[in-house]
Amino acid sequence: MSFRTVLIVDDSSAEIANLRAIIAEAGWAAITAGTGREAVDRAKAEKPSVILMDIVMPDMDGYEACRALQADPATKTIPIVMVSTKNQKADHLWAKMQGARGLVGKPYSKSDIVDAIRAATG
Repeated sequence: MSFRTVLIVDDSSAEIANLRAIIAEAGWAAITAGTGREAVDRAKAEKPSVILMDIVMPDMDGYEACRALQADPATKTIPIVMVSTKNQKADHLWAKMQGARGLVGKPYSKSDIVDAIRAATG
């Protein structure tokens, strides 16, 4: 598998640490952001292979950040997978309407995350 960089976006340091461990174990590099606004800036600067984005965050939520990334020619091709406690059928539909490739509900397994990244980037 080719080398990938994953931008992890979450306002929870524990969640970032957990996702970072999963990403590292899968052999990928991780960069992080704590807010949607920071995610947009990091994505423009770093051009990650994929973004794992929480939905519920202060400042700019994941949906708003997803829309901003999709609207920018510099970042619109970066696949986004939402990772959230918002895991109802409507949440999955809304995430896709905002431009996300999928949504992984919390709590999740390692394979849920790895499979979602592979599906989004494959």
